[in-house]
Amino acid sequence: MAKIETVIELLHNGAKKYGNAPYLGGKTGGMWQTISFKEADRLSSAFALSLLRMNFKKGDTVSILAEGRPSWVISEFGLLKAGCISVPLSPKLSREELVFRLEHSESRALLVSENYFQKGAEALGALRSLILVCISPRNTHTEDLARKFSFHEGKNLFYYDELIGQGKHLLDAAGGEGPELRISLDEIEDTISPDDTVTISYTGGTTGNPRGIMLSHRNYLHNTFNSAELVYMPHGWKSLIMLPLDHSFAHTVGLYIFLYRGLAMYFPDSDGFRNLPSNLQEVNPDFLLTIPALTGSFMKKMIRSVQARGKLIYFLFNAGLRAGIKYAGNGFDKPGLWRRFSTFLPRALVNALVFPGLRAFFGRDIKFCIGGGAPLEIRQQEFFNAIGVPVYQGYGLTENAPIICANSAERHKFGTSGSIIPDLEVRIMKDGKECSAGEIGEIVTRGGSVMKGYFRNPEATAETLRDGCLRSGDLGYRDKDGFLVVTGREKALLISSGGEKYSPETIEEAVLNTSRFVNQIMVYNEQRKFTGALVTLNIAELKAAAEKTGIVSGRAGRTVLSDDDLDRIIDLVREDLGAFRHLPGCKAIPPRWRPSSFAIIPGAFDESNGLINSAMKLVRHRVRDFYRTRIEEMYQGVADPHSMGNRAALRELFN
Repeated sequence: MAKIETVIELLHNGAKKYGNAPYLGGKTGGMWQTISFKEADRLSSAFALSLLRMNFKKGDTVSILAEGRPSWVISEFGLLKAGCISVPLSPKLSREELVFRLEHSESRALLVSENYFQKGAEALGALRSLILVCISPRNTHTEDLARKFSFHEGKNLFYYDELIGQGKHLLDAAGGEGPELRISLDEIEDTISPDDTVTISYTGGTTGNPRGIMLSHRNYLHNTFNSAELVYMPHGWKSLIMLPLDHSFAHTVGLYIFLYRGLAMYFPDSDGFRNLPSNLQEVNPDFLLTIPALTGSFMKKMIRSVQARGKLIYFLFNAGLRAGIKYAGNGFDKPGLWRRFSTFLPRALVNALVFPGLRAFFGRDIKFCIGGGAPLEIRQQEFFNAIGVPVYQGYGLTENAPIICANSAERHKFGTSGSIIPDLEVRIMKDGKECSAGEIGEIVTRGGSVMKGYFRNPEATAETLRDGCLRSGDLGYRDKDGFLVVTGREKALLISSGGEKYSPETIEEAVLNTSRFVNQIMVYNEQRKFTGALVTLNIAELKAAAEKTGIVSGRAGRTVLSDDDLDRIIDLVREDLGAFRHLPGCKAIPPRWRPSSFAIIPGAFDESNGLINSAMKLVRHRVRDFYRTRIEEMYQGVADPHSMGNRAALRELFN
C-alpha cells in the first residue's frame, strides 16, 4: 500500500479496502440508512465538483454549523477535495461568536442543517457576501426561513441534495463541463500537500479569547495512525457518535480512525438527545466517545433507576458496587488473592441481578467508552468499570490534533489520563528544566501531531510554538508507572494574596467526587484573603436531606423558609462541600486552598449564557464576570456563607 499523506488519500484507501461495508449511518424518515466507504468517496467527489462549478478555489474557507450527520461528513470531505479549508463550528455558539468566527476565518460559505438554518441566516445578515448551503433535505420549514431572511436559491442559497445530484451528473457525464471539471478536481488533489490546512478549529476560550487552530493533513494522520495503535478497535465495530463534529477529537477518532480501521459511525436523531436511549438500543454500539458531563448524567440516571427498584435491590447494588471498586483498585495494580476472595460473592450476586440491566442502557454489544474533553472524575471511572462498561480517560489538545495520551483496556490506571501515544515526544517542564517523575510542570509536546499555528495570529503562534514544541499551558506530571496525570490549566490557577498558586481542578474534582449536593463548582481566588467557590446544586438531594433533618416538611405545596431554616440548609451545603477533606487522597490539599465560603447559584452553568463551551467545560473568565456581584459578596467580610445572596438563591430553589 502506498504511503497515505492526506486525509483524502485515507478516504480513497478506505473505499478500496472496505468497499461496500457501512461507514456512515443516520435516520431518514424514521429508518436507519447507511453509506458505504465506497459511496462516501463518490458522494464527496460529487459535492466537490458542484463546488468547483460554483467557482470555489483552492484555499477558500468554508464553515459548517450543524449537528453530526452523514451529510456533514460527506460535505467536509467534498470541500477538502475541492481544495477548500473546513471551519467546523459549535452549534452552541451565540450569534456574536458565530459572526466573529465567520469573519475571522474569512469564510466564503456557511453549511447549515435545518436545525441551525435560522441561526446561520441571522449571522449572515451582516455578512451578505457569504453563501448558505443547507445540508438537510429541502422542506417547507427551510423554504419559509429562506423567504424570511431573503435568501434566493441558486444565488446565495443551495441545498445539499441538489448539489450532490448535480455532482453525480458531472461525475458520469461524457460531454459538457463534466470531463473538464473532473480533470480540475484531479489536478487540485495532486497539488494538495501533507502540510496543507484541513481545518481551522476555534478554541473554546475557557481562559480567554478564541483562537483558530490550523491542523494539517500531516497533523491529523500522525495522530490518527498513532492513536489507533494505543486503543484497539477492529474492523466491523460500530459506534453512535454523540459528540459534535466540530471537535478535533471527533475528527481524528470518528472520521479518520473509522476510515483507517473500517468502523461504522452512526449519528443520533437530529432532535438532540431526546431519543438517545432508543438510538443506543437500535445501533448497539461496540464503543462510545463521550465527555464527563454525559457519563455523569448516565451515572445519575442509572443510580435513580436502581433506587426505584426498592431498598433490597439498592442495598445489593451498593454492596456489589463497593466490592467491584475494591476489586479493581486503581485498575493497574492487580488485586491480591484476599481481595479477589473477599469481593467475589457480592460481585457475582450483583452481576447476576443488577448490573446487566445497567449495561443494557448502552445496547447489547458495548465494550467500553473513551472519555475526553475534560477531567473524568475517579468516581465515574470506578462506577462504570464496576458495572462492566469501563470509561477510559484520555487527554489531548486541539493544538495536538488532539490526542496526547489515553487509557485503554490493555493498560489503564484510574485517576490518570493514560499512556502517551507512540511517536509523540512529551516532556514535563518547569523553569526551563525537565521534571522528574511525580513533579508537576507544564506539558510540552513535539511531533507530527503539533499544529501549524493559529490562523491570522502570529503573536499567539510564537508564544505557543517554540522550537517546534507545543507549550500546552496545562499542568501535570508523569507517575512512577509512566501514566500522565493532568492537574489543570496554568492560566486558570488560583493565586493567593501572597502570590502562591494552586490548581482549581484538583479541588473541584475532589468536591465532585464526594459531594451529594454539588452539581457544578468553580473554585475562585484572585489574590484574595481566602478561597471561595461558586456552586450549583442538586436540589432534589438537598431537599431530601432537609426533610430528613426536619428543616422542611415533605408535604406538597409552597415551602416557607425562615432565615434560620435557610441558614441550617446552608450549613448542610457547607458540611457537604467540605466532605472531601476526610478522604486520604485529599488531605494533601492545603487548608488555604479549600473553599472557606461559597456562593449558591440558583441556575446551572450552561451554554445559553456562554458559561460552558461545547465540550461542557467551564469558561472561567465568563463565569467570573457573569457572577462578579456574587463573588464580591463572598469577600465583603469574613468567610461566612450565610449571606443574603445564598438565602435568596435557596428560596428560589426550594420554591
